[in-house]
Amino acid sequence: MRFGLKRYLPTSLFGRSLLIIVLPVAIMQVAVTWSFFEEHWQTVTARLSESVAGDVAMITALVERAGPEGIDPVANLAFETVGLSVDLREGDVLPSSRRTAFFRALDRSLRRALTARLDNEFWFDTTRYPEYVDIRVQVDAGVLRFIASRERAFATTGHIFILWIVGASTLLSAVSIIFIRNQAKPIQRLAAAAEAFGRGQDTAGFRPAGAREVRQAATAFIDMRERLVRYVEQRTALLAGVSHDLRTPLTRLRLQLAMMPAGPDREAAIQDIAEMEMALDEYLAFARGQSGEESEHTDLAELCRSLAEKAGRAGHEIALDAPQVLTREVRPGTLTRAVSNLINNAVAHGQTVALSLVDTGGRIEFRVEDDGPGVPPELYEEAFRPFSRLDPSRNSNKTGVGLGLAIARDAARAHGGDVFLERSELGGLKAVLWIPA
Repeated sequence: MRFGLKRYLPTSLFGRSLLIIVLPVAIMQVAVTWSFFEEHWQTVTARLSESVAGDVAMITALVERAGPEGIDPVANLAFETVGLSVDLREGDVLPSSRRTAFFRALDRSLRRALTARLDNEFWFDTTRYPEYVDIRVQVDAGVLRFIASRERAFATTGHIFILWIVGASTLLSAVSIIFIRNQAKPIQRLAAAAEAFGRGQDTAGFRPAGAREVRQAATAFIDMRERLVRYVEQRTALLAGVSHDLRTPLTRLRLQLAMMPAGPDREAAIQDIAEMEMALDEYLAFARGQSGEESEHTDLAELCRSLAEKAGRAGHEIALDAPQVLTREVRPGTLTRAVSNLINNAVAHGQTVALSLVDTGGRIEFRVEDDGPGVPPELYEEAFRPFSRLDPSRNSNKTGVGLGLAIARDAARAHGGDVFLERSELGGLKAVLWIPA
């Protein structure tokens, strides 16, 4: 029961805060209204109906005693003393149709009172005249018609009370909505700033606002952002320095090897130096991530075509399936590096490689497939761990250092998306990099 009700409750802070404030007020207003109508309004209406019914019964008795010729004095007396307009319609009968008022409690109250006071058959209508009640009583001479003021038969202030209740509830709800919305906006801005920072976007314009607790959270977010930015900058600077320091002796070694006589040992040494330089490039790319690059309007279809052509120049045939034009706001360098890593991973393990760009409506997917040996499903997440090559021996005939998928996932998540692996229809592995559309 508790979980079933929870499905229908609002999930946003604005909705829940509004529910906390408005629901008790609404319950109180309903309780007050019910109490008013149950204890006061119905009681007053019943007393008024009984009074009118008593006057009708008394005048009916006087008319029956005086006969048709004595109707005028009785009618004058009734109008002067109790405000009833009385008219005898000789030979007439009671109407057969009856209209019911919108508030049926009024009709029930008057019918109950007339039934208790009159022995004659009667008929009444509370809807024909807005300010009056038409009551008719069957007598021997015909039909005795009474026109009574509505205020004499019913308590007419009930609708005014309802209007006051509805008006007060509407005013309180409007004030609550304005107040809660102003309190929720700083939290929404904080969430938007945190999401933008997670994507690597600039959030320098964000400033703390709102209640004290929200300001504290915003200040903590700004401090955290500055610490993370310093950490990334320091890590990038460290890796750049290490890369620079290592490239210098590697370059000297390459020059020395170039002057050595050709032979198997020389070629092996040159291959080792090439792998070391490639490893340094991957380390630096992983450390640098997407820092320093701004988003720009980019044709993703052209990006895929350029990557396919680049792979073709390297001797790898890529089957491309992409629309003519598909432009989005992305970091082109970061996204190019990510998709390129997926392609390099595919061509390293398969003979047939396919690259497709698909706009599903909710997101844009870069799908890279190969016909290689694939990866067991239980190792899909393990493949994204930095320096993981799914090869315990780390034998040297495999290129890379295990950072390609990690870099691709960081790039995708920086755009608000992700990368996942699954079985390819080609028989090997399928890597899907998606970003929000």
